[in-house]
Amino acid sequence: MWKYIILLLSAIVFHSNAVLQSNADTLVLLDNLAIRETHSIFFKSLQDRGFKLTYKLADDSGLFLSRYGEYLYKNLIVFAPSVEEFGGEISVEKLAQFVDDGGNVLIAGSEQSGDALREFASECGFEIDEEGASVIDHLNYDVSDKGDHTTILTSSKNLINSPTIVGKARSDEKRPLVYKGTGLLADKENSLVLQLLRAESTAYSYNPEQAIKDYPHAVGRNTLLIAALQARNNARVVFSGSLYFFSDEAFTNSITYAQSGQTYKQSGNQEVANSISKWVFGETGALRVAAVKHHREGETLPPEQAYTITDPVVYSITIEELVEDKWQAFNANDVQLEFVRIDPFVRTTLKHIGGGRYQAKFKIPDVYGVYQFKVNYDRTGYTQLQSNVQVSVRPLEHTQYERFIPSAFPYYCSAFSMMVGVFLFSFVFLHFKDETTPVVAAKKGDGKKNQ
Repeated sequence: MWKYIILLLSAIVFHSNAVLQSNADTLVLLDNLAIRETHSIFFKSLQDRGFKLTYKLADDSGLFLSRYGEYLYKNLIVFAPSVEEFGGEISVEKLAQFVDDGGNVLIAGSEQSGDALREFASECGFEIDEEGASVIDHLNYDVSDKGDHTTILTSSKNLINSPTIVGKARSDEKRPLVYKGTGLLADKENSLVLQLLRAESTAYSYNPEQAIKDYPHAVGRNTLLIAALQARNNARVVFSGSLYFFSDEAFTNSITYAQSGQTYKQSGNQEVANSISKWVFGETGALRVAAVKHHREGETLPPEQAYTITDPVVYSITIEELVEDKWQAFNANDVQLEFVRIDPFVRTTLKHIGGGRYQAKFKIPDVYGVYQFKVNYDRTGYTQLQSNVQVSVRPLEHTQYERFIPSAFPYYCSAFSMMVGVFLFSFVFLHFKDETTPVVAAKKGDGKKNQ
């Protein structure tokens, strides 16, 4: 009996501290299984890239993310906008913990987004507009719109300026993007939130079936269509206000601006969706430190114990980027190095010398203590790269100081001049004296005789 109790308690402990597996699968939560067919092109692109997808209904009572302390899935796709509460062991708190443990999440909502998605969005720094609200644009909408102008078109120039996330779609301004869904708002004070796609300046988010009495929550370029979060542990979350954005219809149908009549054979949705999915699932924008070296100039190995103040030092770091499942040399010109003891004493830009290797040469400050070679590379679209190497810096030994310090020559001269002056004064005082004329005293008898 006690054995079963111990096993049960250990299972509970491991379950609450689950470990993310690097080769885990991808769980896809759907409102209904019909979405699997209406979004087949997107799912097929994931399978072609090697993802093993497991489809489940979002309210399935048998849902779980981890078992016996290990996550069964590395990535999670939620294409269930209307879900009010997840089934099984999945909850908003479990999803937040999944992200904290390094999991990646892709979510698509709609005008009727449920409470579960709204709560999770607020956990990530997003805010979904009120229920029933859609993004409306009376100037940039497709001819297939039913009259409420909610099937909007937005230019690819409204994408974030980061090829790592959206690929080359932003430079291809010939193909606009079609969107049908609700608007998002992002916390401007949250530096981890990325605005991937914004609406045109003529758009706003409101319920199309109601008269506008209050100022809309999202207006113009402040209306977000797709937002993202890259956590401090490099876990990624992408939230789209439109499930239609990833549909086969949005990928393949031709689009036409209702106002100008300009027609395009295909939208840019498929290219953007594929690029975003590659980024959110860690296929692009991943960096790692391959090697770090530091030594005195003219040597090849670091010192056995410590550096000495004013030593000339050579520091090099090799950075690699994940490209098509292969680690390749990373090329950049803005990688910086800091030599830190509480505060940076040295800050310099590393020089790229080829093959993903960056190097810097500098002189250790004339202050001893415990320092760190610190590289902190944080750029939009890339995982945060950190490298800290701690070293000790000691003062000079008594045999390493200069015999005569040039800056002290005036003091040396004054000291020796004083010594010479004292010597001359002593010599004169001891060996020379004034000559005096002797005075002869007169005798008493001689005085009387003279009288």
